[in-house]
Amino acid sequence: MDLNGARWRKSTRSGGNGGNCVEVADNLPGVVAVRDSKEPVGPVLTFKPAAWARFVTLAKRG
Repeated sequence: MDLNGARWRKSTRSGGNGGNCVEVADNLPGVVAVRDSKEPVGPVLTFKPAAWARFVTLAKRG
């Protein structure tokens, strides 16, 4: 999968202390990409937009 056009943003839940951070790129057609900000060239998880939206909704509920 070509992620060259991905615009990564850090999760609003990530702290500013350099700890566990997640970055999301949701500007790609048909896919949402997720990675660890400490390893930007490391593995990337990809999700269908509907699945990612469902995950975010459930995560917000706790």
